[in-house]
Amino acid sequence: MHRRTFLFSSAAAVAGTLLPRNAGANVPKPYSFDIFPPTNSREAFIGWMQSNRGENPNFLGLRWSRYEVLLRNKDLWEKRNTRAFLMTPREEFVLKQNLGRVYEHDFLDIGYGVTISGPHLVSRMTSTIDVKLGEKVLEIGTGSGYQSAYLSNLTDKVWTIEIIRPLASRTRGIYDALIDHGYSEFKSITSKNADGYYGWEEAAPFDKIIVTCGIDHIPPPLLQQLKPGGVMVIPVGPPGAQRVLKVTKEQGPNGQMTIARSDIYNGKIVPFVAFTKLEGDVIKGTHNQ
Repeated sequence: MHRRTFLFSSAAAVAGTLLPRNAGANVPKPYSFDIFPPTNSREAFIGWMQSNRGENPNFLGLRWSRYEVLLRNKDLWEKRNTRAFLMTPREEFVLKQNLGRVYEHDFLDIGYGVTISGPHLVSRMTSTIDVKLGEKVLEIGTGSGYQSAYLSNLTDKVWTIEIIRPLASRTRGIYDALIDHGYSEFKSITSKNADGYYGWEEAAPFDKIIVTCGIDHIPPPLLQQLKPGGVMVIPVGPPGAQRVLKVTKEQGPNGQMTIARSDIYNGKIVPFVAFTKLEGDVIKGTHNQ
């Protein structure tokens, strides 16, 4: 798999000063999509994750508690999506001052005027696109890196775009540091700093697309880069008042494409950070029409 390392030689060092390296130890056992942590009890889950992933039991306990709430709230469904949540160390992607709140429902600040979405929203959006192993997935808005890390526990083909250059660099440093500590699944994440409105044409088409910033329309380039039969989730609406849409692209017998939309929260407003745009090398304004 590919991975892009940014030109900033200090990326990993910067990541280390801002984000935690909480697992502390190298992952003791090789990664495989065939391994599933036990879900019969908190104790069994924590014990297995410590033995197989070398992770901190305190954070594992918080992850388990949130997992139970996600199930009750129907934000998670299907065994592989459940596994992806349980296998992804969210604590590695938040600022140190937010570690005590890492598995809370809320959005959390990650600097640069943006946030990491709460576990409920990430889980529901990811469950909605239902990623299968081997499918190509594009994420627009890398942010903290948690969403792509989550996706890498579902497929070995993940592309992600971040418009804020220092944030893109910092997150790439986090991925690379975690890969060095044994999180080999993150090798499947290919990242770049760019304006996500235009997608990733040279890597297209994609089976699934997930957009993590709000906009008042669906970007045509993203629809074009979505395969027939593909699914996108995207927050659409005016600033601060988006609804999260599931967008399905289908091709009829005559070759004509149709687009179907549905609301994954049945009309509930979910505010997202703005889908900003680049003018040259400068972020200026948004892509709202």
